[in-house]
Amino acid sequence: MLTIGPTTLPCFRLPRAAASAAATAALLTTLAACAGDARTSGSEQAVATPPPARYRFSIVNTYPHDPEAFTQGLIYRDGFLYESTGLRGASSLRKVRLETGEVVQRIDLDSRYFGEGLTDWGDRLVQLTWQSNLGFVYDLASFGQLRTFSYPGEGWGITHDGRRLIMSDGTSVLRFLDPETFAEVGRLAVRERGLSVPNLNELEMVDGELFANVWQTDEIVIIDPQSGIVTARIDFSPLRRELGTDRVDVFNGIAWDREGRRLFVTGKYWPRLFEVEVHRD
Repeated sequence: MLTIGPTTLPCFRLPRAAASAAATAALLTTLAACAGDARTSGSEQAVATPPPARYRFSIVNTYPHDPEAFTQGLIYRDGFLYESTGLRGASSLRKVRLETGEVVQRIDLDSRYFGEGLTDWGDRLVQLTWQSNLGFVYDLASFGQLRTFSYPGEGWGITHDGRRLIMSDGTSVLRFLDPETFAEVGRLAVRERGLSVPNLNELEMVDGELFANVWQTDEIVIIDPQSGIVTARIDFSPLRRELGTDRVDVFNGIAWDREGRRLFVTGKYWPRLFEVEVHRD
């Protein structure tokens, strides 16, 4: 097993009318002090928030992956990988045999659409598109399209927490969607040491934590889904040495086998898919 990674005064509201000029002046002085305190406390809070942990990882297994697949979304379910690929004219939904990389079921999207993130919900699959403001819902078994839904802005990654769908759009803010109506029911700002974390892309829930790939990096950030705080980072750049080719694109694709407790990662045009173990020590 190859292990990789680093050693790792209260403030008051101004009343609607002040009783006297003196009272008003006093209150304004207090408010000015409070504003200064607020700025200080915000800065101190950002500094006081501990930096994210740096976790290591090990390569447990390596599997074949279609080097022509522009991977956008990835999940593991019932012994198979389900993969969404992108690019207009090349976007697809696939069922893939893990051990061999064989595509055993596939449908191609209309050339108007650029496929994006993928998740499952019950006996359905949910796939996003990039800039078409449109998502597709499929029957898990047949890949028959059941319905579409719309959303504002771009679609990037999608997963679920057992209650809600969680969607990224390339910003630092995640959206929560009702899995039946697809109406937006909330948002979560993702921050690290008080700063926003943009380019959140592929998403996967792993044991109650939200794993997110940061686009154009080889890193996954681990997010507390309640607070939005980044609690850890994992640098997967060493995987590139295992690919055996330079004809690859960005790191993208996270899948979690809940029953087998296995984590899989890959990238766009990567010829290999990796089963990895994360080390938190």
